[in-house]
Amino acid sequence: MQIDHKAVLIEKISAGLNRRRFLQAASGGLLAGALPAFSGGEAAAQSAQHIKLAWVKHVDTLDPHFTGFLEAIKIINNIHNGLLKVAYDGKKVSFVPDLAETWDVIDDRIHVFKLRAGVKFHDGTPCDAEAVKFSLERCARGEPKSPHAWKLALLEKIETPDPLTVKLIFSKPYAFLPVALTGSTGRAGTIVSPAAVAKWGKDYGRHPVGTGPFKFVSWRENDAIELVRNPDYFEAGLPKLEKATLLLMNEASAAAAAMLSGQVHGMSDVPLQFLPQMKANPNLKVYGEIEGNYSFIGMNCRRKPFDDVNLRRAVAFAIDREAMIKRAYFGEGIPAYTPISPPMTDFYDPAVGKSGRGQFFDLDKAKAFRAKAADQGLIEPVFIMTEQGTYGTRVAQTALPMLEKIGIKPKLELVERAAWVNRRNSGDFDMFDFEWVADLDPDETLFPEFKSGGSWNFPGWSNATFDKACGDAQVILDPAARKKLYTVAEDVLMDEAPIAITSHMPIYKVFSKSVKGFEYIPCDQLDLHRISLA
Repeated sequence: MQIDHKAVLIEKISAGLNRRRFLQAASGGLLAGALPAFSGGEAAAQSAQHIKLAWVKHVDTLDPHFTGFLEAIKIINNIHNGLLKVAYDGKKVSFVPDLAETWDVIDDRIHVFKLRAGVKFHDGTPCDAEAVKFSLERCARGEPKSPHAWKLALLEKIETPDPLTVKLIFSKPYAFLPVALTGSTGRAGTIVSPAAVAKWGKDYGRHPVGTGPFKFVSWRENDAIELVRNPDYFEAGLPKLEKATLLLMNEASAAAAAMLSGQVHGMSDVPLQFLPQMKANPNLKVYGEIEGNYSFIGMNCRRKPFDDVNLRRAVAFAIDREAMIKRAYFGEGIPAYTPISPPMTDFYDPAVGKSGRGQFFDLDKAKAFRAKAADQGLIEPVFIMTEQGTYGTRVAQTALPMLEKIGIKPKLELVERAAWVNRRNSGDFDMFDFEWVADLDPDETLFPEFKSGGSWNFPGWSNATFDKACGDAQVILDPAARKKLYTVAEDVLMDEAPIAITSHMPIYKVFSKSVKGFEYIPCDQLDLHRISLA
């Protein structure tokens, strides 16, 4: 009876769920001195146990409870485990035990996890029930406050009846729980070594200690992160690699050149302008599809000029999504009308583009809202942008002539990545562009980004109707009922327009064909667990 109830409940919860020069250099082998090339018998023998990967985007910290960057999470996922992990059958994601050996749902609010016996952290300390309790409480209620604490806000109590049993008691049913407890995408459920946290404190993110297939060795700033095989990993025969070097190549062109010239085995993210060359190269294999994500232009609602909702609405309808995708995203992606994306099959409406809901390109409507704005003069907001990352400055540059048609002429300000992050986080901007990636449920694609006072609510927008709809949807397990609430939340968000949403994007990774065993998961993961080198 209990097993049937668990199956039904789990099914309910889970259901919701000048760059050309670089290319010339790569094709001509002119970058051979930049990185060690892989060729010949000696290199093949070395590469059989040592993979080198180009890491393209920003890595802030390797503390899972404090990062919000997917490039960091990709690494964290190879060092740590969660109670659960994400699985993918080619059509749909699911959530299955990881550090947990079994997962029993006693009722809507009580979940019992039996842990694997004998699992140890990389520092030799046991990964037992008390360690799991420590990790979850650190995220939920620790100081300083974790940006992922909201994911465990409904966690009322943790009981540890024996060293291998963890009983989680929630105040209400919690639809997002499976995602929250995964060791990568969820972050909240990533289990860290209590001893390492006690030793390193706030510096844990530079000295991470998990139970995962790889141990952290070193982080050389603007150079590389080194990982080595964990010989005591609990999955038999894994990992197959002896070592992984993650080269922090923030310049996307240099990373693409290294990939195309065979100097690295793979890339954590494929710059879209180089995707055709990657796909055409017979020595490479590209993985990817449209994932749970959306890109956007954000506006600062806390100060002029974008404290004016009509001005924000004018911006939202002035953006030509098709032109943006063609020019800024090199034709990769589909227009986004709301934040909920195609992989969220129980919540995404394929006909949303014809429904009249959400945001879309309508210059007449944009001009009408612009005519209602308080400031009828030329508006010159500061648009902060950065060269690093997949899209660089192309979004801002593409939007500029579109916005000029409605009397808005942004001042484009190029900022180094770390400074850009600081300014975005502190609200020192008028406009910025960004994307939220690797979302598996509407709860994470909407609520933390836009809830009133939220740590990721960079535009500083606030709306009580939105907050209530998202909050109510968290504690309902029926996908159809949740969808109605998220429709309310989306409509309020898109109408008041703290962002001008642009597209849903495919996320690509590329590997040399010598790389075997990579398993693609559509939430921007890059698991090295089963990879080997021919």
